[in-house]
Parts: sequence; C-alpha cells; structure tokens
Amino acid sequence: MDFERVDMREMTPEELLKANEMAEIVFKINHTMPNTEEYSNLLNELFGDNLGENSVVMAPFAGAAFDRISIGNNVYVNSNSLFMARGGITIEDDVMLAANVQLLSNNHDEYDRQVLLCKPIHIKKGAWIGAGASILPGVTIGRYAIVGAGAIVTKDVGDYEVAVGIPAKAVKTLDKDRFDD
Repeated sequence: MDFERVDMREMTPEELLKANEMAEIVFKINHTMPNTEEYSNLLNELFGDNLGENSVVMAPFAGAAFDRISIGNNVYVNSNSLFMARGGITIEDDVMLAANVQLLSNNHDEYDRQVLLCKPIHIKKGAWIGAGASILPGVTIGRYAIVGAGAIVTKDVGDYEVAVGIPAKAVKTLDKDRFDD
C-alpha cells in the first residue's frame, strides 16, 4: 500500500497556484449547464487526459487534487460527489457512483492537522457505489462489487462482493458468470 505524508505548510507556490486554478474550474463547472459543450470543455480542462471516453461527472461536485484522479471509460458520477484526491483516486471503466458519494484518499494527522496522511483509492471495473457511501483512504473496491447506500468503507471490498453498513462488511458475493467479461 502506497502511503504519503504531506505537510500543507510546505506546499510550493506552484502547487498553491495549481490548487487555486483547479478550484476556479470546479466553481465554473458547478455553475454551467450540464450536457453542453462548455460543460464538457471545462471537465476536460480539469481532468485532462485522465477522463475517459463517454464518462460523465455531474455537478455539483467538490474536492481537491483533481490532477491525481484517473477516470476510465463509460463512468457515471452522479451529483454532490466529493473527491479528496491527494492520495490518488483511480476509477476504472464502467463504474457507477450514485449521488453524494465521498472518495477520501487523505485524512489529517491526529496531532498535526496541517499534515495529510494519504493512501490511494482504487475502484475497479464495473463497480457500483451506492448513494451517500464514503470510501476511506487506502481502500480498493473490487471488480463488479457493490457498496450499499450510506456505507462507510474502511477495508477493501473483494471482486463481486456486496458490502453494506458502518463499517461496511461483505454480505454476499455475486455470481461472476452473470457478467459479460
């Protein structure tokens, strides 16, 4: 598991400028009519080559370190998502995130709140994250796994598993032969 410790007091002027630029783009996206060319252009400006084909991120959304997010093809992210991406977030192809999902790849040090403790989040192909779920630092969500609405995921969810609750626990495994690949 990758682990990074980031002291926010040591951010360079370039890093601060980039963070401010990303915040401005997010503000513009959140105040632009979705499904328009302007909206698509702003998403491409924010995510660059890290936004796959036919992928949609619905406004409003919030977060930080958008340059550390990779979104695959045919991904749907519903509104009110939070991407705290300092630790890195990878979303593979065909993933669905319902409304109000939080992807939190960083947390604050218990004793020094200016220090972020960062671990990547990885959501594998075909996973479905239910409304209001929170995925915490260092978690991997397996292929075609389902995370139930309102779950708080503190540990990995295996391929084809359905995890629910606080903290999330696997309650069943889906039949992998029912999926196309």
